[in-house]
Amino acid sequence: MLAATVRVTRDLDLAEEAVQDAYVQALRTWRARGVPARPGAWLTTAARRNALTARQRQRTLAAKLPLLIIPAEAEPAEAEPAQAGPAGTAPEEADDRLRLVFTCCHPALSIDAQVALTLRLICGMATPEVARALLVSESTMAARITRAKKKISIARIPYAVPQRAELPGRVGAVLMVIYLLYTAGHTAAHTAGAGDRLTRDDLSDRALDLARMLRLLLPAETEVAGLLALLLVHHARRAGRTDADGRLRLLEDQDRDGWDRTLIAEADRLITASLTAAPPGRFTLQAAIAALHAQAPTYAATDWPQIRLLYDRLLEIWPSPVVALNRAVAVSMSDGPAAALVLVERLERDGRLAAYPYLPTTKADLLRRLDRPAASAAAYAAALALTENAAEREFLAARIAALRPEV
Repeated sequence: MLAATVRVTRDLDLAEEAVQDAYVQALRTWRARGVPARPGAWLTTAARRNALTARQRQRTLAAKLPLLIIPAEAEPAEAEPAQAGPAGTAPEEADDRLRLVFTCCHPALSIDAQVALTLRLICGMATPEVARALLVSESTMAARITRAKKKISIARIPYAVPQRAELPGRVGAVLMVIYLLYTAGHTAAHTAGAGDRLTRDDLSDRALDLARMLRLLLPAETEVAGLLALLLVHHARRAGRTDADGRLRLLEDQDRDGWDRTLIAEADRLITASLTAAPPGRFTLQAAIAALHAQAPTYAATDWPQIRLLYDRLLEIWPSPVVALNRAVAVSMSDGPAAALVLVERLERDGRLAAYPYLPTTKADLLRRLDRPAASAAAYAAALALTENAAEREFLAARIAALRPEV
């Protein structure tokens, strides 16, 4: 809806207002007349009509109060007719989404601003969700998004998929957006409307769609293929991540027969082609790690030494504390929990993951394996305080109860 409306307004704030007004109209109209057969189309049409009305009011104001407005030549140009999708076959809605992604991922903005603005606008994530995804405070994120929207307006950044020669300069931010969008859907925050569910399939599906569109647009980009492969592997096992009652299942407890082997095979072909074509980037390496997990016949048969080597390489090209934490898990499986605990405690002292719930969760599991129940329960409690997803909270509470049977 937002993407289609921006094509009319060329103004992000005005488009957001038009979309919100359409929601209000739907609440009033649908109560009286019932939900239409195509509610999405109804909402999109209403939002675009609101936007056109607002544009007309702006023109009237410009004609009546010329001394109080921006000069007429600064008014945004009329929206052009819809163009074909990036591969010539994408539907208008998908094309609009990709246009808005590339508009937000403009090199005039910082990478952080590009990612934050795109997650907020095209991906439908609330500002607190975006802040959590990028490990910053909500106030910092709100200010960052406001500045980015203002910069797009002032710089008159066009609403379009850039020319092919311009794509390499933007693709890194686009890949990061799609990756973080999938991550947000993979484990949903309670405030995102997930209820008691572990995932938000709407976000995950949207990310996978965007990754496939980007693959059609840039078939020679190995990192695009790597990202698509990574999402495919995770998507292949999403149904096994919870039991019939919605309770979280760890990787070691999942039924591998229920994983989608077609998606895993598709990912494997993409990874092989990417590794053959060029030195691997961060997404291709992550995909290779995920594929090793998916291809192991059992959890016990996982090739942990190879996974650790891949994490070593990933940490070299992407020195992220989250990567370092994931590497520590691989170290715990190849060298034992004591060796990994040293690495996790070093990350604690670093402080960058202070609000990241998987740091104390990992520490708790290592302490549990080292037969230190009191310290493990305390770490699980710290993780519980940072976790919003209901399924994960239930899992952590059960672990604490098992370690503190007297409570």
